[in-house]
Amino acid sequence: MTSKPTIILDPHARRMDEIFSPADRKRLYQMAHVIGGSDEPMPQAEFEAALPDAEAVICWDWRYGNDLLRKAPKLRAIFSVEGGFPIGLDYAYCYANTIRVLSVAPSFARQVAEMCVGMALACSREIVLGDLKMRRGDEEYLHAGNTSTFMLYGQPVGIIGYGGIAHALHPLLRPFDVEVSAYDPWLGDGYLRRLGVKPKSLEALLAESRVIFVLAAPTVENRAFLGHPELAHIQQGAVMVLMSRAHVVDFDALTEYVVAGRFKLATDVFPTEPLAADHPLRSAEGAVLSAHRAGSVKEGLWEIGEMVVDDLEMVLRGFPPRRCLNAEPELSQRYATIVVDRGDDE
Repeated sequence: MTSKPTIILDPHARRMDEIFSPADRKRLYQMAHVIGGSDEPMPQAEFEAALPDAEAVICWDWRYGNDLLRKAPKLRAIFSVEGGFPIGLDYAYCYANTIRVLSVAPSFARQVAEMCVGMALACSREIVLGDLKMRRGDEEYLHAGNTSTFMLYGQPVGIIGYGGIAHALHPLLRPFDVEVSAYDPWLGDGYLRRLGVKPKSLEALLAESRVIFVLAAPTVENRAFLGHPELAHIQQGAVMVLMSRAHVVDFDALTEYVVAGRFKLATDVFPTEPLAADHPLRSAEGAVLSAHRAGSVKEGLWEIGEMVVDDLEMVLRGFPPRRCLNAEPELSQRYATIVVDRGDDE
């Protein structure tokens, strides 16, 4: 027997070395008796045998069945290392039995925010297109190569969805002296103003912003809420940076506007991944495309493990977690279940 608290570690489909630095892995094993810890999915029988003594479960998703929750009298926290909240979990039972449900979503904020700035500049200054023209041999020098570019400095910037990524992005935009507005139906206007952000309606934000960052988390309410009518408000030559999920836009309508040259697009996400080889965006000069790479940088992924170990320590000591995102009763059932089509419809 061990005096250490027991935790179950079943991170598949993430690898252990992907999310835990050597230092954080050492911290984890020093503070707890760890069952599991393999890159392969834990067998159900092994999970069931360990659960009665477990004080925390670290997993990708809750794939074990809700009946087992009633066989876990010591359970205090479920950590999802996927980036969202566990699918199919009995949240009502967890709330009633003081089991915290925690997501590592904040670990992606800085790396995605950094990518947002790079993608916005790549679009507004046509860095990718300029490189392409140089390689093709049809580049245009000086003024002729800047007829449709603009500086980020001093531009009106709109942010759709003012969550963790937006909080990390806003400080990165301050040196550019931009005017930031936001649309987020889950936040009050007073709260946004306290953050130095001007609240706007969706229509006004789309019409008045030169650069638009789409950072809204996918919910059961916002599938394709940026459709043809909404996208029509975007001004000629503006830049949209899509970094949350393709779930929130009508991707066909978005493609139509970009291919027509109405506005520019930088996107890291697609409704089907890999993107079809013949998709029109692949040949659209007004598009900067990234293969879902914004949130998978080594240092950023190690923040997952750091965050989990930090908050696990707090939970085991009887204190509230401070770094992971806590599933709130008002919101947990409103987040959408997203499966990017890698053969499956999102």
